[in-house]
Amino acid sequence: MNKFYFVLIIGVLISIQLFENVYATTYDINMPSGSSSPVAPYFWQNEKTGAASGDITILVGDTIVWKNGGQVIHAVESGTVEDGADGIFGVTDLAPGEFYKFTFTEKGRYPYYCFIHPWMVGVVTVTDVGYKIVSDLGKDVGDGLTSFNVDYQYSGIISNARINEEQKSITFQLLSDTKSIDQNLMMLLPPELIEGPYVIFVNDKKNLNFEYIPGNDVNTIEIELSDNSKTLTIVGTKIIPEFGVLSIIVLGVAITSIIFIQKSKINIKF
Repeated sequence: MNKFYFVLIIGVLISIQLFENVYATTYDINMPSGSSSPVAPYFWQNEKTGAASGDITILVGDTIVWKNGGQVIHAVESGTVEDGADGIFGVTDLAPGEFYKFTFTEKGRYPYYCFIHPWMVGVVTVTDVGYKIVSDLGKDVGDGLTSFNVDYQYSGIISNARINEEQKSITFQLLSDTKSIDQNLMMLLPPELIEGPYVIFVNDKKNLNFEYIPGNDVNTIEIELSDNSKTLTIVGTKIIPEFGVLSIIVLGVAITSIIFIQKSKINIKF
């Protein structure tokens, strides 16, 4: 009986592994000829989306293959040019015609770069099954200290996002999958990033065909798109705060200092 259960457990484990392997996908990111020049028109070629970008969103268990299609040695190292390699993955001498691959087993955001040609940078974003991520929204506005990730479900991908503080809006650049029948988009928006209720524009035209579901942690938007949808703009009632915690502290210290100086001047006068 014990032997029977042992064999059964082994069979289940093998089945799970086979199941995971069936649904794992491999994606290529090419380094084209000329990418070693800082004035090259592009440095990467993403075969998943066709975009000239080193940024890609994949699922846990997927594999990325970096291929050197140029005439010089390149490197692929996880980390950033500013902070250096973090040792998660990488190769320092990828010769012309060779490739390097890495399988991502944990969800997260993995920046990478070529230390030989530091203008060559990219980001691998790894998500759970069914969700993709727009990462670090808000880092380029306000005090730059507060940012949010936005999860979404969509057959295509969101290639870029831009915040307009004056209009209290976020504009997402859409790359639709024209082969997919389902063009619906579901997006989970943190209310700290942009508060609802929302007004939505698709290709700069107001769209009323969406559902808004408010929540405590995230607000959910479900909207019907088409394969011709290029931009999605969401206008809220409040956008990411202009002043973060650090800015408020600095402002408080500045005000206190001004008050102290003014009092000192009064004391000196009398």
